[in-house]
Amino acid sequence: MDEEIQEVELRRRVKYHVQRDVLDELGVDKVAEKSDFKIPLKEKFKDAVRCTGPKFKSCFFSFVPLLSWLPKYPLRENIVGDLISGISVGIMHLPQGMAYALLAAVPPVFGLYSSFYPILIYFIFGTSKHISVGTYAVMSVMIGSVTERMAPDSDFMLLGNDTNSTIIDTFSRDAQRVKIAATVTFLSGIFQLLLGLVRFGFVVTYLSEPLVRAYTTAAAIHVIVSQLKYTFGINPDRYSGPLSLIYTILKICSLLGETNIGTLVVSIVTIVGLIIAKELSALAAKKIPIPIPVELIAIITATVASWQIDLKTKYKVEVVGIIPSGLQAPVLPAFSLLGSMIGDAFALAVVGYGIAISLGRIFALKYAYKVDSNQELIALGLSNSVGGMFQCFAISCSMSRSMVQVSTGGKSQVAGAVSAVVILVILLKIGELFEELPKAVLAGIIYVNLQGMMKQFGDIGSLWKTNKVDMVVWIMTLILTLLLNPDLGLAASIAFSILTVVFRTQLPKYSLLGQVPGTDIYKPVEDYNQVKQIPGLVIFRSSATLYFANAEMYTDALYEKTGVDVAKLLSHKKKLETKRLRKEKKAAKKAKKEAKKKAKETAGHAYKNQGAESELSEISEDELDFSDVEANGNAHELSVKKQINVYTVEAGFVPDTDSALPEAIILDLSPVNFLDTVGVKTLRNIYKDYGEAGVDVYLCGCQRDVVESMEKGDFFNEKVTKSIIFSSVHDAVLYCQQGNEEAMPGTHF
Repeated sequence: MDEEIQEVELRRRVKYHVQRDVLDELGVDKVAEKSDFKIPLKEKFKDAVRCTGPKFKSCFFSFVPLLSWLPKYPLRENIVGDLISGISVGIMHLPQGMAYALLAAVPPVFGLYSSFYPILIYFIFGTSKHISVGTYAVMSVMIGSVTERMAPDSDFMLLGNDTNSTIIDTFSRDAQRVKIAATVTFLSGIFQLLLGLVRFGFVVTYLSEPLVRAYTTAAAIHVIVSQLKYTFGINPDRYSGPLSLIYTILKICSLLGETNIGTLVVSIVTIVGLIIAKELSALAAKKIPIPIPVELIAIITATVASWQIDLKTKYKVEVVGIIPSGLQAPVLPAFSLLGSMIGDAFALAVVGYGIAISLGRIFALKYAYKVDSNQELIALGLSNSVGGMFQCFAISCSMSRSMVQVSTGGKSQVAGAVSAVVILVILLKIGELFEELPKAVLAGIIYVNLQGMMKQFGDIGSLWKTNKVDMVVWIMTLILTLLLNPDLGLAASIAFSILTVVFRTQLPKYSLLGQVPGTDIYKPVEDYNQVKQIPGLVIFRSSATLYFANAEMYTDALYEKTGVDVAKLLSHKKKLETKRLRKEKKAAKKAKKEAKKKAKETAGHAYKNQGAESELSEISEDELDFSDVEANGNAHELSVKKQINVYTVEAGFVPDTDSALPEAIILDLSPVNFLDTVGVKTLRNIYKDYGEAGVDVYLCGCQRDVVESMEKGDFFNEKVTKSIIFSSVHDAVLYCQQGNEEAMPGTHF
């Protein structure tokens, strides 16, 4: 083992030597023989719509995965584990389906329907072997917010026997809520189906892990608050819209004096009993291969106790009520309601898919197979749209059920089909036995199942240590979802998450690069003690791409890092140039005037000596020969110019700046993956301004798309060619060091 480590270390220390010419972009194009071949858009479209036998077969089998994996199903190896796993998960579907139906504000039996039809559809079209689809707390509470908003209790009030009292028509209310839940589920399935058909599976990339975990935590709090009425046996008013959670909590607090003691006792006993039983089950899991169905035992015990004690009559404890046997006939959704629930349906589609694909990818990575994100959208879309016609509510996948499915030996989608058969047996024969089950017991089951989600508050501490921006996303997602409800909260959270990306690209890290001694590696000077800047060169890099949102900051950072504001420098030089020209013109006029005066005096003196003073007055200035005088004047003017330049150098701002100007600036564009028109214009202005200041500008590390953007943006012309672009920083540095006109071949890297 030590010898292998030494060998690896030796390989790392081996020096390498590369000998080649310094290459700019034109040189690379020539040596590598750049190809300009591109497939026309028309050909791409024809190829996409062309239908061949193999292509049709592949498309069909990818659309119906069952046909590709079921004929190859290893019966002997997998059947026992899938049967045990399916039965275990099916038993879990019973209490969870009934409990989550309460969250959706529909009768419990519809939770069992939602644990049957969608599972069969996913069995045919899904690609994940290990997730357990069905009812899910977050999805159920989102459904509940829609059903209670569109069918509030106040719309179903009837006068009681006493003229001063009112009662709720629960039969009509529940029928309307079931219709609403089925319709919004159908619409969310259509959204998922359409997104899958247009290959829009990448939409889940906008749901980062911190966002999803914070969102599910906030949704869990909504779930807990929604179940408090069953725990205390009270009936608070229903609130909807922003801050409804706060109003609901305040209302529940005001009604605590009306708590039903019998219901509260049932809730406490259920919660405590489930927690103890789950802890004991966890301890026994090492010795017992099959998990103990704690929740099933709880609802059986509670149902028997409720029936024997008659909790409904004696203590006014609310029970599940009538559970019809058999299956419901399919019903078309209420199309008249679709317009009022588009936003809710889209939120359900995105959340359900995001949770399912996230969990599916975790298991796929662990067990080395691939989950098709677009096919998952289609599978969930069909599960919800078909399920909506059978009066189901929206489904996703559950972490707890999925873990049980894996831990009990489940190895394929067959386990899900077996669990659906278990639910079918319950619906046909056993369901009516649970009519005396107290709703407080189902609320207790929900509380205990939400333990895992509440533990996600620990993410804040770990994110603080690893990534503070993700921590801010986590906290803001929690706050927005709590205040705005799950539907609006999701949209606001995604928007905030995207804004953090924009802010990070607007506020990148700008660095000056230096050379690692003896290598062709360049690193930020501030991050390494042994990395030094190359004299006369400034190598500048931004950690983000260059586009309209940060173009101005890119230029400002470059000015700051080079220590020269080129705009001010050029403005100052222009003023000095104007001042110089003005002084030169004034000095030239003065010199010419003095020269003419001196010439006149010289000529007058000559005529006087010849006794021709009278003729002097008749001679015009045009007749005098000033050639020598002008020569003397020009010499004097040149002398004045020199004096002015000397004055400018001594008194002006320019010399200090010029002495600080580098010989060349190299812009490392390797982090830039695209350039918009503003980015191209920014590079053009930098090249032009520094060029006017006498500083050469070179680019390096440009990707092909960046170079093409520069070509389309008219960056290049007769004077500016691709010869200013180099493949690497080191090429650009060597070119600058060796001189622009002759880069020595055979450069040692």
